[in-house]
Amino acid sequence: MAHAFSVLCVAVIGKTNNPLFVKNFSSTYTDLKCHYIAHTAIDLVEERIGSTKHTDQYLGLLYTMEDLAVFGYITNTRVKFIIVTNVVDVAIKDQDIKNLFRKIHNAYVILVSNPFYDPDSKRPIASTNFEKAISSL
Repeated sequence: MAHAFSVLCVAVIGKTNNPLFVKNFSSTYTDLKCHYIAHTAIDLVEERIGSTKHTDQYLGLLYTMEDLAVFGYITNTRVKFIIVTNVVDVAIKDQDIKNLFRKIHNAYVILVSNPFYDPDSKRPIASTNFEKAISSL
């Protein structure tokens, strides 16, 4: 049985820790709060991948804050994906979050496969197709 959970925010952070994409799906939290959560998660991602011989791209639960749970994922090119959910969704299984991260990663791969997209650009992602793919998840 698949567990339903609500994603409040999805962030894509570049390899130089610059925000490339931050999408707020919550009516409760401001965009600024989503940016703050994503920025806070960067240090924890760096700590997690630097402290051990980390081979899995899925970093798991990074931290909880107030009533939010923050999960992380890193690509081979050091691009980071952050997902924020409600802590209330205690039925979240790691496999469900991993599958969601894989779908986000696939959408990102399709984006960077576009010959007109510069993956080394520090500009935010401005692709309507990418945004639609993330919103549909």
